Amino acid sequence: MADTWDNVTIPEFNSLLQMDPYLKQYEKDFRRRYGLFEKRLFLLEEAEGGFDQFTRSYRTFGVNRMADNRLVLREWAPAAEALFLTGDFNGWDNFSHPYEKKEFGKWELCLPPKHDNSPAIEHNTKLKVVVHTKKGERLYRISPWAKYAIQSEKQVIYDWVHWDPPQPYLHIHPRPKKPQSLRIYESHVGIASPDPKVASYTNFTTNVLPRIKDLGYNCIQLMAVMEHAYYASFGYQVTSFFAASSRYGTPEELKQLIDTAHSLDIVVLLDVVHSHASQNTEDGLNSFDGSDSCFFHSPPRGEHALWGSRLFNYSSWEVLRFLLSNLRWWMEEYRFDGFRFDGVTSMMYHHHGIGSMFSGDYSEYFGLQVDEDSLVYLMTANHVLHTLYPDCITIAEDVSGMPAVCRSVAEGGLGFDYRLAMAIPDKWIQSLVGDKSLAFWLMDKEMYTNMSSLIPMTPVIDRGIQLHKMIRLLTHALGGEGYLNFMGNEFGHPEWLDFPRKGNNESYHYARRQYNLLDTDHLRYRQLYDFDRDMNRTEDKYGWLAAPPAFVSAKHEGDKVIVFERGNVLFLLNFHPTRSQTNYRVAVASPGKYTIKLDSDEVQYGGHGRLDHNTEFFTEPQPFNERENSMLVYIPCRTALILGNDDTESCY
Repeated sequence: MADTWDNVTIPEFNSLLQMDPYLKQYEKDFRRRYGLFEKRLFLLEEAEGGFDQFTRSYRTFGVNRMADNRLVLREWAPAAEALFLTGDFNGWDNFSHPYEKKEFGKWELCLPPKHDNSPAIEHNTKLKVVVHTKKGERLYRISPWAKYAIQSEKQVIYDWVHWDPPQPYLHIHPRPKKPQSLRIYESHVGIASPDPKVASYTNFTTNVLPRIKDLGYNCIQLMAVMEHAYYASFGYQVTSFFAASSRYGTPEELKQLIDTAHSLDIVVLLDVVHSHASQNTEDGLNSFDGSDSCFFHSPPRGEHALWGSRLFNYSSWEVLRFLLSNLRWWMEEYRFDGFRFDGVTSMMYHHHGIGSMFSGDYSEYFGLQVDEDSLVYLMTANHVLHTLYPDCITIAEDVSGMPAVCRSVAEGGLGFDYRLAMAIPDKWIQSLVGDKSLAFWLMDKEMYTNMSSLIPMTPVIDRGIQLHKMIRLLTHALGGEGYLNFMGNEFGHPEWLDFPRKGNNESYHYARRQYNLLDTDHLRYRQLYDFDRDMNRTEDKYGWLAAPPAFVSAKHEGDKVIVFERGNVLFLLNFHPTRSQTNYRVAVASPGKYTIKLDSDEVQYGGHGRLDHNTEFFTEPQPFNERENSMLVYIPCRTALILGNDDTESCY
């Protein structure tokens, strides 16, 4: 078998090796992965008329209305003995509408229109698939392809609702161009309001989108959109993969949200969960056809020991159809601009990352512990998305550091555009759901009493406000090729995040974002907000996120000073609590006159206003810290500065 992979050619593998020669010893692994990917692509072309058709299977599975108002229903339930459709349309008769068995475990049902030529199933009415198992059980299921599901009052189980509005929302605005610098506002629609309740898509469109635009973010990452029965799962226990969560409103209202974002030149990414699925049976995918497998591996491989959820069988043809079509559905129907793939670490390894520290030794990323079915799925997904939508953005949530995750498939990589650098927030705080916010770690209970600008800052508030700004700027400028902010952090959101659950008496008190704090002008939250806005706007001008990695010329432990250059600007950060640096020599590549472009110590940002913004800093041809030029600067304690060379152009 090894000889088979030796004949595989990875078109641009040499580019990968030039970047990282140490990967040469794992060339056979890369060839095998690429060979499996090529084989899958070939089979798609041969059997389904190419991946364009294959990934539009939402047009043939589930419920679809034809031009003559006939309804065609199709399901994949390989272990079922018989399938029936029941619902409001037939008075909940369990036997009147049987599906016809087709080959490869598929079932089909055609419903002619009514006498008045309207569809047999009306919009916004309830349905169920009745599955008869070989054991003689009768199960009531939601179609895996259901486009809408609701939780009726006082009901635990979600109901499948046929969604086919007579006047669907029509997108008006084109997709924005893919940003060169990605500044992401990570959002959860349900908590996007100060009120202790589940907020709506419409609230987000009306009240949150204008703030995001004002702040200078050019991308929104929407969490918890795919339908999930358990709200406190934060959206990561998905029950209906094709349904936009109804707890926030209708599919049409989500489409309007995305269209409005596009009108503001903001791209929208979906937090897509293809790493696992809820173990719910009555309103989830689990045991859809009565078996312990169907879309998943049989236990134990098909179960996640820590998450209590089901794991997909990525080698299955019909699972591939389901997941790839799911990506296409969100791109086509809702006009999302890309995806953040959740749980990629769990997908890539048979051990799912459980108990693995990932030291960085390359042997950890190759060999039998790697789930190559998952890797091939991710390669295929990225290939499909980037071929059909060249501006599509894909982000991998991977904490393992797997090499080549963000290299193109043609190089032998997985094809992602970005990887979420989750170790960075964990370096500041263990940023978990239920943990205190960064601002609350810094200032804690004093945020309840001492955030007014009408009173002098206490030492705790002063320290917290200055460090909060510095931490954000350092992460923004040095953290990678994109910046992600979780909603509320831009203004130092107090307290913590916790969803209603039994343990907190189903309280919404911490499952909300207190944007109202910004509307009280004398509170210092507005100062932190203004700094975030101007930090993003400065990046927009100089483009450091799209620039090559920074050159760090100083990281002085004693002085608590960090100095680096990126995107033709100079970053100066003095973390010392008491010592301002006067006549402090810093290295710089480009000679010339430098002026202040951003100053965290400005009074409008809650600083002390210790710098004169008319000051000009001139370089000297005096080599310092591996740079040809240097200059003397003044950096107040607990201050971050950006200096720009007025003699050079910005990156853009």
